[in-house]
Amino acid sequence: MRLIVGLGNPGARYAGNRHNIGFLAVDAIARQHRASPFRLRFQGEAAEVVLGTERAILLKPSTFMNESGRAVSEAQRFYKIPLGDVIVLHDELDLAPAKLRVKLGGGNAGHNGLRSITAQCGNDYRRVRLGIGHPGDKALVHSYVLNDFGKAEQPWVEDLCRAVADHAALLAAGEDASFQNKVHLAMAGRGWDDVKTLGARN
Repeated sequence: MRLIVGLGNPGARYAGNRHNIGFLAVDAIARQHRASPFRLRFQGEAAEVVLGTERAILLKPSTFMNESGRAVSEAQRFYKIPLGDVIVLHDELDLAPAKLRVKLGGGNAGHNGLRSITAQCGNDYRRVRLGIGHPGDKALVHSYVLNDFGKAEQPWVEDLCRAVADHAALLAAGEDASFQNKVHLAMAGRGWDDVKTLGARN
């Protein structure tokens, strides 16, 4: 059993925010793999899905980003899922737009959702870092992540979420390097190998 968590803020006001790309990716996995309907559970929305040969719980915390760990810890305890089988998909400022990296543990890079999960559950969970780029000035970060993706960004966001969903069985199987490589190749094949922040392309 895997616990696959998308990070974001609940409600229509935040739905298209850059901070919510984790929610968007989990929704794409649910659609692609015909998950059960999302239900209100574990202080969030949860659905069951089979990815390849692995059963997984998809979770979108409804606690707001800063308290994400409350929802994750509740679901983890209920299903008795080892921390290494918890996978968190989140926005990453320090990664170029349309890029993806997977890592186990490590620092939280100022991400309040990750900080909350680490405080509630421990640090050695798997993170799928979904690059959104950096606005260039630390003072602009708050408004940048809490604003919607621009129209020019929407195509790569959709393609990245689709690629994550297409290869989610590799992620669930623990084949992180293969998953990362498949997503990279898919995005390069769509022409997204050099995306600039705010959606500009060469």
